[in-house]
Amino acid sequence: MKFTLRQVFFVVLVLGLFLMTLRPVADPDFWWHLRTGQLIVQNQSIPHTDPFSYTKAGAPWITHEWLSELLIYGIFRLGGYGLLIIIFSIIITSSFMLAYFCSPAESRPYVAGFVLLLGAISTAPTWGVRPQMISLFITSLFLFLLARYRRNGKLKFILPIPVITLVWVNLHAGYFLGLVLIGIFIIGALAELLMAEFHLVEGAGPPPSLKSILIMCGLLGACVIATLANPNGIRIIIYPFQTLTSPSMQQFIQEWFSPDFHLAIWQPLAWLFLALIGFGMLGKKNISPTNILLTLVFGYAALRSMRNIPLFAIAAIPVLSEQIGSLVKIRFADRAPSRLLRLAVPVLMICVVLVVGVRFVQVVREQPTTESKIFPKAAVDWLLENQPKGNLFNSYGWGGYLIWRTYPEYRVYIDGRADVYGDSFIYDYMSIYRAESGWQDKLKNEGIQTVLVEFDSPLANMLLQSSAWHVAFTDKISTIFMR
Repeated sequence: MKFTLRQVFFVVLVLGLFLMTLRPVADPDFWWHLRTGQLIVQNQSIPHTDPFSYTKAGAPWITHEWLSELLIYGIFRLGGYGLLIIIFSIIITSSFMLAYFCSPAESRPYVAGFVLLLGAISTAPTWGVRPQMISLFITSLFLFLLARYRRNGKLKFILPIPVITLVWVNLHAGYFLGLVLIGIFIIGALAELLMAEFHLVEGAGPPPSLKSILIMCGLLGACVIATLANPNGIRIIIYPFQTLTSPSMQQFIQEWFSPDFHLAIWQPLAWLFLALIGFGMLGKKNISPTNILLTLVFGYAALRSMRNIPLFAIAAIPVLSEQIGSLVKIRFADRAPSRLLRLAVPVLMICVVLVVGVRFVQVVREQPTTESKIFPKAAVDWLLENQPKGNLFNSYGWGGYLIWRTYPEYRVYIDGRADVYGDSFIYDYMSIYRAESGWQDKLKNEGIQTVLVEFDSPLANMLLQSSAWHVAFTDKISTIFMR
């Protein structure tokens, strides 16, 4: 089989992107997602109250990711960490490839390919085995389908969207992004219609019809109705707003922080923003109101919170590809491949596939080491072996790991389900963790006999100085104190 340069570039692009996404499981919330999936299978029901902590036992819990958790546990049982890593790498790769195919055909594969790599690298710190990646894929799919409908007006592209919404609302609370996207496309279409009516833009393509706008309004209504098909009922509608307006989550949870551009890992994101601005001014094509809204809305969201950066990237990739493509034309792809190239291509393809395979094996082998470096594996081993009595105080980021390793023998003080605990409780937790005034009384009032925290945390430093506590276990990551 003879490959053209364009085909070779595309295949290497896809495999290279897939290679980049391969990484060990390291998300702190992965573990309680895994345990929740197991709990659903064991009990044949979806939990609606907290089963994992002693501090909020029986408190209402909107299990908005129940279907994702069921999938994660099912994949884990089928193929362990290796299969989970492969599946989520495919999900992440597919998300960006959909953004690539949203780019104009004349910019593919070269311009769009390099823009795709920039967009992907700028989001790399957010990747992992986590339900957010499923939500990213569906967001990208929505953008692809809505863009296709805007381009040719064929109903076949948007008819699946309400059904996808019905599934999405049970996978992740990010379903709300789908409603936002449809709203942006409606507003953008109305703006195009008005601009055409008043001749504000010269040389623009045909504006959308009023009928297509009304169809999208109907689509939005159908999707809102579809969101009600979930085990949490109407509560799922207000859940995204509760999360977005939680001051403790914005203040203490790292993925809700703004990206720190002083760090090297966020420099590609800065380049993406600058390229979008620069080529937006230099490009020869008018940017549609819809694309302007998409980049503004998701650009603001990305600057406000790191977890939103992938959403901005998939919205920006087609826009930046179009603007660079209007200035840069790469035509050597049309040339027939030389004999040397025809001989080299199979070797290149085999090498790329081998590199991906070797990297996958390496990542799977790294999983136990990654677990030991990030999570208190040895400390939890000690807990399970010695079974100390009484309530346990734990670090926020380790609660999920403890749920997976020790539930139901131990219930946690706190874990990554910040919505279950609420702002007031999280502020109290932080006052203990930081060893602020009154921390001793708070530990006593909760009946806490054991403390598991980072060895260099403020609380650990204070407990070392207290005659009421002694060190039962310590290593380079964690320390266990007992009263």
